[in-house]
Amino acid sequence: MAHSFERFGTAHIVVIALTLATPLALSALVRWYRVGILTKTVNRVLVTLLIGDKIVSLILLGCDGQLTIETTAPLYLCDWAAIVTVVTLIYPNQRTYELGYFWALGGTLQALLTPDLSFGFPDPRFIDFFGLHGGVIAAVLYLTLGMKMRPVPASIARVLAWTALYGAVAIATNTAFNTNFGYLRAKPAHPSLLDYLASWPFYIAQLAFMALVSCLICYLPFFIIDRRRRT
Repeated sequence: MAHSFERFGTAHIVVIALTLATPLALSALVRWYRVGILTKTVNRVLVTLLIGDKIVSLILLGCDGQLTIETTAPLYLCDWAAIVTVVTLIYPNQRTYELGYFWALGGTLQALLTPDLSFGFPDPRFIDFFGLHGGVIAAVLYLTLGMKMRPVPASIARVLAWTALYGAVAIATNTAFNTNFGYLRAKPAHPSLLDYLASWPFYIAQLAFMALVSCLICYLPFFIIDRRRRT
């Protein structure tokens, strides 16, 4: 008998706790020992886990007979966040890091807290879903706390521009293939933050505003740090 997902049930809370605790532990480890090979090893392990999770996801979809454009094409914002995060782990750089930072904390975090998911633990689909979404968030936090990467003021404009590009690609794909990438054609089947917004298509404009607010909130800790350093 399949286990149904329980939002903020024991398994969900454990996943959230692990998502936060893992990057803290990894960051403390690499900053304490300050050994280059250790950092590279941690990066490679995270890359392997993220890519491996995606492969497992495709296998599970194949077993369920659900291999479609919407389930396999990497055109959800969480997919883009995962891709740029993997690139940053392999080749640390500012441009892909800042995309991963804002997309993971502004978008993937919502998927972690309000997942569009029916299956509970220990269903493989539960583990796979949170392995990817929690893994992306954990990796971004590790890059920030462990590798001391951070966004800069110009990051906000660049991320908003890339997010607009994502929206355009998602809308074009949805129109051509009758999909729902980015939930830009319909709200998720399960309860989410979008339930508090207007009906389609008006909530798309609200999402654009929320993207700006989200970026400002995610940048706020660094704004405060910079202000304190100046004074």
